[in-house]
Amino acid sequence: MNLSNLQPAAGSTHNQNKRVGRGEGSGKGGTSTRGHKGAKSRSGYSKKIGFEGGQMPLQRRVPKFGFKNINRVEYQGVNLDTLQALVDNGLVTDTVDFTVLVENRLATKNELVKVLGRGELKAKLKVTAHKFTATAKAAIEAAGGEAVTL
Repeated sequence: MNLSNLQPAAGSTHNQNKRVGRGEGSGKGGTSTRGHKGAKSRSGYSKKIGFEGGQMPLQRRVPKFGFKNINRVEYQGVNLDTLQALVDNGLVTDTVDFTVLVENRLATKNELVKVLGRGELKAKLKVTAHKFTATAKAAIEAAGGEAVTL
């Protein structure tokens, strides 16, 4: 080994970039691999998202449809079988209110909760929520519980 054949250890170097614009002798001087003229050859060029070379873009070819109701109220659904699972796991004994639902990650503190009627409820619970479906309310009361609307 001498100074003419020193090499870094295998895998220690990673830079394999083209060094463009470093003179004609490099083979990548002059236009720096950008070709001649046109927008793409110039500095500051950035193509708009969805640009199709002047062809009418997709978002303008396709007609508009639908609408979003700005007054819609979103509820986080909690089913009866989920409440029964809380009872079975010993997390709840007699009352289920909003704080219990947040602690068990069935809702976040900013959401409105609606109790839905899937599954069956065997336990006698006092359930407090923002809304109830008719089937859920009937099932809670049939089990001897109470449905309280916030």
